[in-house]
Amino acid sequence: MGFLLLKRSRSSSFLLLFFLCWAAEAEAEADAEAGISNTRESLEEWRSATATYTKETQSPSLIGGACGFGDLERSIYGVNTAGLSSELFRKGSSCGGCFELRCVNHIRWCLSGSPSVVVTATDFCAPNYGLPNDYGGWCNFPREHFEMSEAAFVQIAKGRADIIPVQYRRVKCKRNGGMRFTVTGSSYFHQVLITNVGSDGAITAVKVKGSRTGWIPMGRNWGQNWQCNADLRGQPLSFEVTSSGRSTITSYNVAPLNWWFGQTFEGKQFLQ
Repeated sequence: MGFLLLKRSRSSSFLLLFFLCWAAEAEAEADAEAGISNTRESLEEWRSATATYTKETQSPSLIGGACGFGDLERSIYGVNTAGLSSELFRKGSSCGGCFELRCVNHIRWCLSGSPSVVVTATDFCAPNYGLPNDYGGWCNFPREHFEMSEAAFVQIAKGRADIIPVQYRRVKCKRNGGMRFTVTGSSYFHQVLITNVGSDGAITAVKVKGSRTGWIPMGRNWGQNWQCNADLRGQPLSFEVTSSGRSTITSYNVAPLNWWFGQTFEGKQFLQ
């Protein structure tokens, strides 16, 4: 009798394990068919937020933005971009980061199948404390909100929508070529704008080195512009960049001896 119970228990456990493995495989296949990034590309679990969009002719995310990337339609970031509320923007530390978004729980506005789109954080969505959080003050602290470009928004929801519930997660950024360093400043002030950053896309620390200096830590001036008080003219420049995922990569002699302000140079790239 005891042997029969044990045998049945083992059989039931095997069937349960088989069912769970089959369900997990089916879910993974469904995610792949829906174009959802796999876990190796995802840096976070899905979280809840809201999203709106601005017309492309009115969007500061496409013509400049608080990250300092400039004209995005002519740059490497394209039109799939978004401004972030202060809770997500984090004083510019999220600039360049990539977020996967999908519209959820709204039959009227969400597109069928809940497709997802990956956007790059390029701007800040300023709060409006003159309006309530649930009616106009979408970017008020501590709300998590995305002010998407119209081109990105219509990939997950109908263009007639005003505000939609979304799920989002950080994902790795797929970039072509190396990181780009645009050097600006003056004789006593050195600034560099860093763009086309792969991996998690965001930067937490930068150092610069001339041929006649050691490594000089740079501070975040605004957005993805980093600065230090040093005269580095007449020296080839090297940069050490640390991502928000704590990966560090060093590009030696990116700018040649005769570099000048306003020029852009290409360095190494994080592993994709």
